[in-house]
Amino acid sequence: MFGVYRVFVLLVFVGQLCNGFYLPGSYMHTYSDGDPIFAKVNSLTSIETELPFGFYSLPYCPPLEGIKKSAENLGELLMGDQIDNSAYRFRMRTNESLFLCTTRPLNEHEVKLLKQRTRELYQVNMILDNLPALRFAKQNGVTIQWTGYPVGYSPPNSNDDFIINHLQFKVLVHEYEGNVMEVIGTGEEGMGVISEADKKKARGYEIVGFEVVPCSVKYDPEKMKKLHMYDSVPSVNCPLELDKAQIIKERERITFTYEVEFVKSETRWPSRWDAYLKMEGARVHWFSILNSLMVIFFLAGIVFVIFLRTVRRDLTKYEELDKEAQAQMNEELSGWKLVVGDVFREPEMSKLLCIMVGDGVRITGMAVVTIVFAALGFMSPASRGMLLTGMIILYLFLGIAAGYAGVRLWRTVKGTSEGWRSLSWSIACFFPGIAFVILTVLNFLLWSSKSTGAIPISLYFELLALWFCISVPLTLFGGFLGTRAEAIQFPVRTNQIPREIPERKYPSWLLVLGAGTLPFGTLFIELFFIFSSIWLGRFYYVFGFLLIVLLLLVVVCAEVSVVLTYMHLCVEDWRWWWKAFYASGSVALYVFAYSINYLVFDLQSLSGPVSAMLYIGYSLLMAIAIMLATGTIGFLTSFYFVHYLFSSVKID
Repeated sequence: MFGVYRVFVLLVFVGQLCNGFYLPGSYMHTYSDGDPIFAKVNSLTSIETELPFGFYSLPYCPPLEGIKKSAENLGELLMGDQIDNSAYRFRMRTNESLFLCTTRPLNEHEVKLLKQRTRELYQVNMILDNLPALRFAKQNGVTIQWTGYPVGYSPPNSNDDFIINHLQFKVLVHEYEGNVMEVIGTGEEGMGVISEADKKKARGYEIVGFEVVPCSVKYDPEKMKKLHMYDSVPSVNCPLELDKAQIIKERERITFTYEVEFVKSETRWPSRWDAYLKMEGARVHWFSILNSLMVIFFLAGIVFVIFLRTVRRDLTKYEELDKEAQAQMNEELSGWKLVVGDVFREPEMSKLLCIMVGDGVRITGMAVVTIVFAALGFMSPASRGMLLTGMIILYLFLGIAAGYAGVRLWRTVKGTSEGWRSLSWSIACFFPGIAFVILTVLNFLLWSSKSTGAIPISLYFELLALWFCISVPLTLFGGFLGTRAEAIQFPVRTNQIPREIPERKYPSWLLVLGAGTLPFGTLFIELFFIFSSIWLGRFYYVFGFLLIVLLLLVVVCAEVSVVLTYMHLCVEDWRWWWKAFYASGSVALYVFAYSINYLVFDLQSLSGPVSAMLYIGYSLLMAIAIMLATGTIGFLTSFYFVHYLFSSVKID
């Protein structure tokens, strides 16, 4: 009991990592009174279509110096982010109301595009000092927090659409005295520590919050055309009457204005992301973990019975007999002891099994390392794309582990290293090849929609270069190490003639597929939060909980596979290799089914065949990765279980 108590205390401690501990994610900026600060704009996004588009694809005001794209990392490019400069300029602690521009009369194409983006619920994503703009809205009496603001709105009792052309910003600032603790940065500005000299220079104000209230205001274009960008205009109250809002129609000239208010805040710079990362549903996460613990203890009890009561008892009784009695007992063997001459017989499609295990080792290692670093706070949301970039880099360099594991299993099964180069190439190309095909099909859909989510041709060549210049050589090197490693010796000899497997009342694969429900029970509650983060634009930062769920998933997969393998051996079914893999790997089938359920019942706003195909394509890729990872965990555990089990049997 004391050991269980210590495990529970450890889980509680790790779970507390999600309560806001993280490194801030970017180097701190301080501003003096009157310093200019320019906001940036990211791609327009919608939970209805999941197709991002560039901010300047709509007739917004361009900056005076022209449109310039910000440097983006690999993860940002793959996620469809397109960060540009904007005309929105603030001056530190200067409250003002300013004019931006008046557009030329809208043509038919611009009106059609604005109406379409409005009705598809597209959001403008604005960034100030690396903080996304926050918007608060009330629904059913509850205040809901969103990032970004809508392109426009369509009143329920009107056929007209109205554009958001006036923004009321509130910038929260904290006075920095230069005597706070040192802050380590991990964001796009690079890593660094604030030195004493920097502290003296850095006295000023830090931006710790960025809020926006959008509204639509009808202006007289004849009066506004006399103004220049950043001229002062009277402050306005957001009108509630539709006749005072700016309608979207042909020949209309739209005037864009904004006002900004600076407000002092007690929030410190390292805590400024807390408003975005407020953890919702903590009790649900704990319920999920306790539910998984119950499943683990139940399966652990079954494994305990198998090891200590059944296997150990049989082996002890067998070893106490003399040779003559053992020979007599060999003729009366039953259950798993009958397949001793076939249990290590080479499985069908052994090369494919080695390939999938090799790729599974790589994906599992990538997931574990990424989630551990994220739980410790090194994957801050302030560094957009850092999580995906880190995963890709880990996947590339874990090719060594993939090649080693696959080739060593190949040597164990075949008894020779012949063909290891071909196997290593297959491991290096199996899962990346599947991902390449799926992403290429999806990319053609994005290209046809002119979305910024489409991967540029140049990035395609960069990804291919990473694949063939880093991943493939490292996998081949890992395979070479696998040929030099000692092959795992089977404890018993394999008969020349395969033993006939008794007929069963029900197909064994039915039991294998049903076993996937137990790992899925560990995972499905957390899946809801992950899917909401990906498809509904919410921040996911409860990596402490995710780490616990991952550890529980590994334990459940291992236990399920061992129990299923033992059950098959007990009914004299020696073809356990693939069944051990799919006993835990079948969880991917339920994950994919859940993703379809989520699409139908939780993403009802998702519209259009392109959006649905994007969703299904990405869900399929995720399910394949989960199958390889969980299947590998179950197979390797079962392999060592069977090896241990039959290493104690002394049968000639």
